[in-house]
Amino acid sequence: MADVPENAPEHCPGTQSESAGKVSACQGCPNQNICASGLPQAPDPAVEEIKERMSSVKHKILVLSGKGGVGKSTFTAHLARGLARDENTQVAVLDIDICGPSIPRVMGLEGEQVHQSGSGWSPVYVEDNLSVMSVGFLLSSPDDAVIWRGPKKNGLIKQFLRDVDWGDTDYLIVDTPPGTSDEHLSIVQYLSCTNVDGAVLVTTPQEISLMDVRKEINFCQKVNLPILGVVENMSGFVCPKCKNESQIFPPTTGGAEKMADDLKIPFLGKLPLDPRIGKCCDEGTSFFEEVPDSPATQSYLSIISKLRKYCQKDGQTESSMDCS
Repeated sequence: MADVPENAPEHCPGTQSESAGKVSACQGCPNQNICASGLPQAPDPAVEEIKERMSSVKHKILVLSGKGGVGKSTFTAHLARGLARDENTQVAVLDIDICGPSIPRVMGLEGEQVHQSGSGWSPVYVEDNLSVMSVGFLLSSPDDAVIWRGPKKNGLIKQFLRDVDWGDTDYLIVDTPPGTSDEHLSIVQYLSCTNVDGAVLVTTPQEISLMDVRKEINFCQKVNLPILGVVENMSGFVCPKCKNESQIFPPTTGGAEKMADDLKIPFLGKLPLDPRIGKCCDEGTSFFEEVPDSPATQSYLSIISKLRKYCQKDGQTESSMDCS
């Protein structure tokens, strides 16, 4: 239909339909209220404001997975810490997992609060070159439940992108919740004009995870979000003492590498299980500094190097995402 925007949610009834803004497919769409009002659709002014705010952020990477519990937040934290090992690189993490914000704990920032300045909200800093913003900083207790519908989630994501003073940042890493719903639609639509580098998809080896990651790949293709590659997390268990590896989650259908090959998308690498990763996440410390000799550390650094090279390669084509 001609009146369905290219970046609209799946099953969008169309902006001129009598059902516009009123059906379940419209939930979480930034333009839902405009469509429901019957007024002529105009671009959300926040898109231009966000474009201006994001102009000082060179690279933007989304960490996605259709499945929960595969280690997106762990990967996000390690990707950010790995990039920030270069003191001349400014890195920021945006946690849009509104209902389950674990980034403050993983980054060692639990209990910190957001401060406001003349230039907007100030993110919380782990190091001089590593900052974080999360709804977790806005809660009175880490045990508080966030019980919000799509429009309110959308409003907070808009505020994070538009009102946080990100400053001159080399990499913005966005941690997302599982699925392909409100938060994902909002972040993709609001960043549509900011030249997003793309998404990293995290999975575990077993088919029960891969089947949901395929849905996430389909989501990326439908909204024209480039896929930087797939990471297979928890790919075997490496004994900290003998360094032997065992398969905890057998790749019964070939794992992430075969899936990536079948779907013709890049495979970035495998990350082995190491119980010390979980310990570092609970304590909010850097796994790279605590256990530099772990095979997992070398795997992380290899993947981070690939992503850095992709983002910095000469003649990189700009994102083809629709800004409408």
